Amino acid sequence: MPKPDIHPTWYPDAKVICNGEVVMTTGSTQPELHVDVWSGNHPFFTGTQKILDTEGRVDRFMRKYGMASGDTAADEKKADDKKSNEDSSSKEA
Repeated sequence: MPKPDIHPTWYPDAKVICNGEVVMTTGSTQPELHVDVWSGNHPFFTGTQKILDTEGRVDRFMRKYGMASGDTAADEKKADDKKSNEDSSSKEA
């Protein structure tokens, strides 16, 4: 038995509200829970997940700290050289 007068009031049918709609009921110490995200509108659960990381985290780390492989460093140097050549040719014209 719990000790009297030390525990919060338990609401067995607390309403979970998201965007003004009751999405589910659960037990809680609050009568209403207002949430921004729940499994019904979270991209992971709905399958509308967008992958924002087009460049791998490891590649980005390696490039940031100068540990890029020889191929990646050579590719970046070629891109930089090409860009500088285009800039100098546009200035001449």
